[in-house]
Amino acid sequence: MSDTDGTSGPSRVAITGASGLIGSALSEALRGRGDQVLHLVRRAPRPAAELPVGVAELQWSPGEDLAPGALADVTGVVHLAGAGIGDQRWSASRKRLLVSSRLDGTSTVARALAEQARTGQVPRLVSGSAVGYYGDRGDEVLTEASAPGEGFLARLTGSWEGATHPAEEAGVPVAHARTGIVLSARGGALGRLLPLVRLGLGGPLAGGRAYWPWITLHDQVRALLFLLDRPEVTGPVNLAGPHPATQAAVTTALARELGRPSFLPAPGLALRVVLGEMAQEILASAKVLPTVLTDAGFTFTHPDLVSAAAWVVEDSRGETGRDGLSGRPAPRS
Repeated sequence: MSDTDGTSGPSRVAITGASGLIGSALSEALRGRGDQVLHLVRRAPRPAAELPVGVAELQWSPGEDLAPGALADVTGVVHLAGAGIGDQRWSASRKRLLVSSRLDGTSTVARALAEQARTGQVPRLVSGSAVGYYGDRGDEVLTEASAPGEGFLARLTGSWEGATHPAEEAGVPVAHARTGIVLSARGGALGRLLPLVRLGLGGPLAGGRAYWPWITLHDQVRALLFLLDRPEVTGPVNLAGPHPATQAAVTTALARELGRPSFLPAPGLALRVVLGEMAQEILASAKVLPTVLTDAGFTFTHPDLVSAAAWVVEDSRGETGRDGLSGRPAPRS
């Protein structure tokens, strides 16, 4: 594991949610810098011969304790598992799944790491979280010191972060990666929006005045590596670009990079009819700053929308590696 100056030798890092947009890119980046990766999967593990070099699999079931010593040789865990927030309309059953998939999985990981810490080996935990913690705050500047907001996602995120308590109580250094809107052509919210932008249909949503706390997949992966290598950085950490922008500015920058117009805005009422309660969260405004991250010395490759939009378009053309890092091995921060 790393020391406080951010240098370290090879590590073995466990990832939950390794098949998702962020998890798969992170796994690739870790292996690119020489680390071993353990994917926690819900199906039966595949034999080593069927896995990429440097990858092993361990079966788990969120909510059920891992076998004693299951994480004995792991130096860090990045916990990203959870049902997709925007994958389906929010019915009552879907909301229960959003809650249980986060709290059960986080509690399982936290208990396992607490057990490991009591043996004298203290791993690092970077646990997924979201800027939804802040709720809809207009143009208020938000840092990690800001109070929680209101609404379903704000309540969920607060409980999600609280589920790591057993690990923290046992002395495990925990960072809560409050992730914003990840800009990538490969998936997530932008993956669905980008085809519309290419058609000139990526206009403002309900006026486009809401602040979107954006970050490129490239910088998201780099930030997670940075946090893994710095266990002294604990508590909430905003993973969002240093220059907040409105939804209209984000889509306009993408359209300009693609040489397309950005018009035909989607009215808020129509979004609410289609998306229900989830529309309120999509239209929420959060002017988030990555204060803890930058104070710790992290620098963004894409600090502004011009460079971010150029990278997204490059990524959409297959000109970057699967880890989002332009096909080059990820550096150890």
